[in-house]
Amino acid sequence: MTAHTLDASPSNGSTPPSPPNSKGGRSFVARHPLLTVLYGFLGVIGALILALIIFLWLADWNTLRGPIGRYASAQTHRHVEIDGDLKVHLLTFTPTVSIGGLKIGNPQWAGPGDTADVDRVVVSFKLLPLFGGHVVMPILQVDKPVLNLLRDKTGRESWALDAGKPSGKPFKLPPIQRFIVNDGRLKYIDEKRGMSITGAIDSNERASGPSAHAFSLVGQGALNKKPFQLKIAGGPLLNVRLDQPYPFTADIHAADTHVTAEGHLAKPFDTGTYTTHLHLTGADLADLYYLTGLALPNTPHYDIQGVLSHKGREYDLDKAAGRIGDSDVEGGLKMLVTGQNRPNLTATLSSHVLDTRDLATLFGGAPVGKNLALAKPAQKILAVTMAADQRLLPDSTLATERLRGMDATLHYKAETVRSLFLPIRRATLELNLDHGVLAVDPVAFDFPEGRLSGQVRLDARGAVPVTDADIRLSNVNLQEFMPHATGTLPPVEGVMAARVKLRGVGDSVHKAAAASNGAITVVIPQGRIRAAFAELLGVNAGKGLALLLSKNQQQTDVRCAVANFAVKDGVLQAQTVVFDTDVVKVTGAGTIDLGPESIDLVLKGDTKKFRIGHLFLPITIGGHLRNPTIGVQPAGAIAQGGIAAALGVIFPPALILPFVDPGLAKNADCAALMTEAKTAPAPVAPAQAKGMATTPAKAPAKPSVGK
Repeated sequence: MTAHTLDASPSNGSTPPSPPNSKGGRSFVARHPLLTVLYGFLGVIGALILALIIFLWLADWNTLRGPIGRYASAQTHRHVEIDGDLKVHLLTFTPTVSIGGLKIGNPQWAGPGDTADVDRVVVSFKLLPLFGGHVVMPILQVDKPVLNLLRDKTGRESWALDAGKPSGKPFKLPPIQRFIVNDGRLKYIDEKRGMSITGAIDSNERASGPSAHAFSLVGQGALNKKPFQLKIAGGPLLNVRLDQPYPFTADIHAADTHVTAEGHLAKPFDTGTYTTHLHLTGADLADLYYLTGLALPNTPHYDIQGVLSHKGREYDLDKAAGRIGDSDVEGGLKMLVTGQNRPNLTATLSSHVLDTRDLATLFGGAPVGKNLALAKPAQKILAVTMAADQRLLPDSTLATERLRGMDATLHYKAETVRSLFLPIRRATLELNLDHGVLAVDPVAFDFPEGRLSGQVRLDARGAVPVTDADIRLSNVNLQEFMPHATGTLPPVEGVMAARVKLRGVGDSVHKAAAASNGAITVVIPQGRIRAAFAELLGVNAGKGLALLLSKNQQQTDVRCAVANFAVKDGVLQAQTVVFDTDVVKVTGAGTIDLGPESIDLVLKGDTKKFRIGHLFLPITIGGHLRNPTIGVQPAGAIAQGGIAAALGVIFPPALILPFVDPGLAKNADCAALMTEAKTAPAPVAPAQAKGMATTPAKAPAKPSVGK
């Protein structure tokens, strides 16, 4: 056999076969066409990135000022312009932007001018935290900003970007490690509050000392045309952490008002959530309106502390305690700012001791007693004016626009009441303010026996407020109001009831009273009176003076007493005035004019028993409400004396006859008077005085005034 050898070389000259696993000799990329496309795409992206880096490094950003300004103008609905240098450094872990000559114009409704004109703004960001969704600013520098902020009477705000509508959102910034404001100027006008502030703002970090690396903001200007100072300081701004509270302090002086705060923001530079210890002092709580927008009542000097917490639209003042005048106060307040940027205040307050002298300013009056020394100048001028004019009703104008700007609910009680003249034990008040309608229902003062209570409604929705008052006095013992020495009986005893129903139009207590209409009724169903005083009411000089000089404690019954006044245009016209005792019946007539606060009343006494020494001298009550005077009409007594003189000439023993009263006066129809009191325009259900007409009163061990 012939042996055959395999020849690896082809006999026909064709390409030799590929080696094993070489897949025909093609490369990996050649065998995967998609990778060729991907590599090509990455190459293009790399070229674009390189081009972008070159552009960002070499680009003239000033060419983009116009497009950026036009875009910002369209978004904010106002003119925005950059007329200085625009510099951007992005190729770093801390990108920085510098904007020169930034102007942000006013919205159209605010008129011509700029809301903000800033010489330069420099801001930098840390790049890496951005990937975690956090913004950290190593520096924010604002050079020579000029801010012109306006809030008009409708509540539109020139700095609000949503067509001037207030957003209600708190000011919020990301953490700033260094915040600098150089030579800033601020002008703020609030037409709704009648407030204007002009001043300078300067904020910078000190390089050394205890306040090194701390944030501070100092402002000076005017608030309500009075000096205004603001100082805010923050904690260290180096290495600020998002999960750590940021401490701050604030000190505000605004005329007679001083506010200090020490607390912390839940997150750095986020004013939407914070807690602070607040301390407020001042001459009048109403002045806080210029700082807070809250329509608080007029008060004497105050000193109050508490813990203020703010979150979103809610403000809570907890553990509030302090003094208003000579009264202590404690409790809590909560305020919710609604979507219309309208405050809604709810307060629950109480006092261990309420001093009634502190109530004068609530109705627009001047502070009294020790409060006057701490009062602001306007209050002192009011006090002098009222004293000179002998006015009792204050004429301070009610700020109705403030009442229309907020809503409120107040629950108040005083465990003890201190008064120089009235034996008040406790006081309670429930108040509700709803869109310009103020309702106090009830307001009540408790006596040892009896109560003064009522409802007051003030409608301030119109140009001139309308006040409706319905005040009741029920089951009050007169002897509690009658000062007398220990071991003696009070001049008058009995139970009194009264009612006042008035409607007045006016923006002050005095104006509303001077234009009021309604009725006033006072009733004493029965009681007792010192016999000497009863005789003197009837001008029985002989009997009355004898009892008075001998300090006789004898009493006589009060059968009934009724006073009914019709009120028209501020004038009280006596309809029925009767004070009926067992020995004398007194009737009255006349007027009380609440405009000039003048009194013109005449009381005439008719004796029921035979008396020698009766004089025809009707008693007059005149003068002013603040300082009434008591006198007599002498005409009748002069005639009486003339007759006596003539009789004395004819027959000397007859000289006494004109001064003799046979006592023919009849008892008043008390049943009819009580019925009239029940059906009067200001009806009173007469209080029942059990046993007062038949049981002799016991001499009290101690004076009853001031309990």
